[in-house]
Amino acid sequence: MAVLSSFAPLAILSCVLVIGIIVSGAEARPRAFFVFGDSLVDNGNNNYLATTARADAPPYGIDYAPSHRPTGRFSNGYNIPDLISQKLGAESTLPYLSPELRGNKLLVGANFASAGIGILNDTGIQFVNVIRMYRQLEYFQEYQNRVSGIIGASQAKSLVNQALVLITVGGNDFVNNYYLVPNSARSRQYPLPQYVTYLISEYQKLLQKLYDLGARRVLVTGTGPLGCVPSELAQRGRNGQCAPELQRAAALFNPQLEQMLLQLNRKIGRDVFIAANTGKAHNDFVSNPQQFGFVTSKVACCGQGPYNGLGLCTPLSNLCPNREQYAFWDAFHPSEKANRLIVEEIMSGSKAYMNPMNLSTILALDAIAT
Repeated sequence: MAVLSSFAPLAILSCVLVIGIIVSGAEARPRAFFVFGDSLVDNGNNNYLATTARADAPPYGIDYAPSHRPTGRFSNGYNIPDLISQKLGAESTLPYLSPELRGNKLLVGANFASAGIGILNDTGIQFVNVIRMYRQLEYFQEYQNRVSGIIGASQAKSLVNQALVLITVGGNDFVNNYYLVPNSARSRQYPLPQYVTYLISEYQKLLQKLYDLGARRVLVTGTGPLGCVPSELAQRGRNGQCAPELQRAAALFNPQLEQMLLQLNRKIGRDVFIAANTGKAHNDFVSNPQQFGFVTSKVACCGQGPYNGLGLCTPLSNLCPNREQYAFWDAFHPSEKANRLIVEEIMSGSKAYMNPMNLSTILALDAIAT
């Protein structure tokens, strides 16, 4: 199924003119936006940490407007949170660790994501100093205290309750934990199906905590096609085929994640958690790149080694001249163009991609309720 293949009813889309507006006194502002997770959504928090999981050197950011300089995003340009912010009519959220995040900038929201982290605390231990999920949630609580000092506790609570939240985590629990080395500690502890069950149960605890902290509209993305990224093609794939063990991990994880989210919603009694099947959207252009204007979905635009899949992008890496033609920017991360395709599916996708509803519908319904 092609991306952009479905549309919300006209009656609902007509309400999108007032998407995301929160009225505060006589002023209106775009709804706040909060981001949690890993390198797919990190806007630069790791720039402020002593870690190797960084994207603060060229050619990262080569297409990032207007500076065309690295920002800490693991992308040639905008990442998924940036593009969602644009859909909200808002500026991009700043990294929570940024010294610029103060005063009225706090009312836009914040990005707590940190490259290298996973659902589990032992995921990404090789990166040492990263913001693990429990710490991201502590920062979210700290953020709310800071905002209360600006607009008062009641208004701060409303800002958080009416905000949109995105969380993207889980892929590293396979790539940088279970499959990091042969016979890893986790792979000795759990067969893959039991490990997935364990991850889902731990993820549910994190999401419940997010709800307890006031989140009421949460987009939860699944993992991408883990075995098809250039890194895995280079290290585990055979003859350009996706690595089967990583693909099996994603195939087990994503459906169980979606079911867990639906169960959480039933328990809460409302549609708080939205399953964003970004893996399916990503698989669309991995399996048929030409249909979406890509020359390849196997070779990264920037990197080295087979498929440009070894290590991160550096100033000495091979660099493609036209990033629009590549589904992958580096060994692990989508290009900006691929991110745009994923966000369009988040906005307008059918239930196969967005369950129980897409973001256009969410924003329209929330605008009516405001």
